Amino acid sequence: MLFDWAAQPFYTLVSTFIFAPYFTAHFIGDPVTGSAYWGYAMAAASFLVAVSSPILGTYADQHGRLKPMIAFFSIGFVAGQTLLWFAVPGADANLWLVIFALILATISAEYATVLNNSLMPRLVGREHLGRVSGGGWALGYAGGLVSLILFLLVFQFIGEDGRTYLGFDPIFPADSPGHEGDRIVGLASALWYVIFVIPFFLFTPDASPAREMAGQRQSLAGTFRQVAETLENIGKFREIAWFFFARMLFVDGLMAIFAFGGIYATSLFQWQTTELGLFGIILSVAAGIGAAVGGFLDDRLGSKHIVIGALILLIAGSAAIISIDKSHLFFILEVEPKAEGARLFSSTGEIIYIVCAILIGLSSGPLQSASRSLLSKLAPREHISQFFGFFAFSGKVTAFATPLAIATISEWSGSLQLAMSCILVFLFAGLVAMSQVKTAE
Repeated sequence: MLFDWAAQPFYTLVSTFIFAPYFTAHFIGDPVTGSAYWGYAMAAASFLVAVSSPILGTYADQHGRLKPMIAFFSIGFVAGQTLLWFAVPGADANLWLVIFALILATISAEYATVLNNSLMPRLVGREHLGRVSGGGWALGYAGGLVSLILFLLVFQFIGEDGRTYLGFDPIFPADSPGHEGDRIVGLASALWYVIFVIPFFLFTPDASPAREMAGQRQSLAGTFRQVAETLENIGKFREIAWFFFARMLFVDGLMAIFAFGGIYATSLFQWQTTELGLFGIILSVAAGIGAAVGGFLDDRLGSKHIVIGALILLIAGSAAIISIDKSHLFFILEVEPKAEGARLFSSTGEIIYIVCAILIGLSSGPLQSASRSLLSKLAPREHISQFFGFFAFSGKVTAFATPLAIATISEWSGSLQLAMSCILVFLFAGLVAMSQVKTAE
C-alpha cells in the first residue's frame, strides 16, 4: 500500500495538476499545440506499456522474485522525473529530451505498478482484497494530496509580504521567467518516491511463485510462447476477456480526463499554478474518499457492482464538465465569463466545474481499486503476474487512442471542448461491455 503512496505524486503533480498545464502553457507556449505534444507523448508511452506488460508479467510469474525488477524500473522512474527539470521555457532544443523523460517515467511507473499489483493476492485472502485494494488507492491519493499541499506551500503560495505561507522566503521567485517553481515538480516527485518506497523494499515479502513452480522457468522465447498461448486460449477466461475489453475502453476515457482536465480548465479560466494546485487538492480528497468507501463496499457488494456504479457517476460528471465553456454551462445556459483579475474560483463556471470534478474524483477512486480487486478474484493465482500484465495491457493497448483523438481533433478544429467530447464515447462503451461480465459475487 505504501508503494501507492510513494508513486502517486508523479500522477498528481506531474501528469495532472502542475507539470502538464505548465508544459502546454509555458514550455510549449500554446495550449492547443501543447496539448497535441502532450497527447502524442502519452500515446507513445501507452503503446509501449501495452505491448510489453503481458510479457513482463509472464516473465515475473516464471522467475519469481518481483522486488529486484521493481527496483530496476524505479531507477528509470526517478531518472525520467528528474530530467523534467530541463523543460525551460523557450528551450526548444530540449523538447525531445523532455518528451523522452515523460515517456521513460510513465512506462517505468506502469511496469513497477504491474509487479506491485500482482503481490496483493499473494499477501491477503480473497475476502479482504477489496479493502486492501481500496485502501491502497486511498493511501495513494492521500500521498498525492499531501505532496501537492507541501509543494504549493513551499514553492507556490506567496503571501502579501512576499514570503510563503510557511513564513520563509520562497526558494524560487513567483514571477521567475524560468518557472523553476513549476519545473522543480519532477525532482520533488522523484525524491518523494525514493524516500517512501524504502519501507516497501524492506518489509513487503517477495512472495515467489517460482518457489511453487520449481523447474518450470522458461527462456525469454518461452515467455513469448506462453503469452501467445494465453491469447489463443482467452476464450477459456471469458469473464476476464470481457472485463479486459471493458477496462480497455473506460480506462482510455478516465486517463484522458486526468491528463487533460487541468489543461482544459487552464484554457477556460486561465488558471495558474496556485488555482490548479487547489483544484488538485479538492479532486484528490474526493478521489481518496471514494477509494476508501469503495474498498469498504467492494467486500460487501461485489467488485463488479462498484465498477458499474462508479462508471455511471463518472459519465455524468465528465459530460457536465465537457458542457462548460467560457460563457456557457451545459452548452446552453449563458453565464458571465471569468473577469480578468477576479478572485479565486469566483465565477459560476469555475464553481460548477469544481462540483463536476468532485463527482469525477468520487468515482475514479473506486473504479480503479475495484477493477484491481476484481481481477485478483477472477485470475488464476499461478498466473497472477501475467494477468496483471494483461491488466496493464487492457489499460494501455488503446490508451493512445483518446489522447491521439484529442490531439488530432484539437489541431483540426482549434476547439479543445470538441476534442474532449470523444471521452464520453469511450466511457459509455466501457459501461456496456462491463455489463457483460459475470461474476460469482
